[in-house]
Amino acid sequence: MNTPAHLLIGAAALGHKGDAALVWAAMVGALLPDLSLYLLAGGALYLFDIAPSIVFNELYFSTTWQIVFAIDNSIVLWGLLVGVAIWRRVPWAIALTGAALLHLLLDFPLHHDDGRAHFWPLTGWVFESPVSYWDRDHGAMWIAPLEAFVAVGAAMLLWKRQFGWRVLVPVGVLVMAELWVVRQWLFIFVDS
Repeated sequence: MNTPAHLLIGAAALGHKGDAALVWAAMVGALLPDLSLYLLAGGALYLFDIAPSIVFNELYFSTTWQIVFAIDNSIVLWGLLVGVAIWRRVPWAIALTGAALLHLLLDFPLHHDDGRAHFWPLTGWVFESPVSYWDRDHGAMWIAPLEAFVAVGAAMLLWKRQFGWRVLVPVGVLVMAELWVVRQWLFIFVDS
């Protein structure tokens, strides 16, 4: 799924009415599994001026990058962290780790040939889903609009909880980002 959708869904699922700090913790947690991709790809593209085709067709699939992705996308590790947060009864940590785990559970069935080793360190196995959130050859024409619909629904739920402008303005920005990214996948990157 697209990162803005993860942030909106994580915040709606784990942010409780009246506690904006939990919304922010959930948004941070929902971002963490994708953060390494942004840092690695951003550094390669903008600091080292590496062509996007090399970044996303070669470096993305390199052993080094895949090890990083296996660690920060491990359902096993995030599951353990959620367990510790619940055991310690730390609400912000539950929201953060819970949103990260939810991110992974939502991503797992939506990556066709670009998935992650979600069960690291137990195994390096990567599930190859028959569907993809971005690849038009594997269902993105119906997955992407469904994802956007769920993300907008999550935003509406957050709006209904009346967190105030400090939460709702970023939520609005995330909705616009999600809709823009879905548009890109569906109509711009047609033959990529």
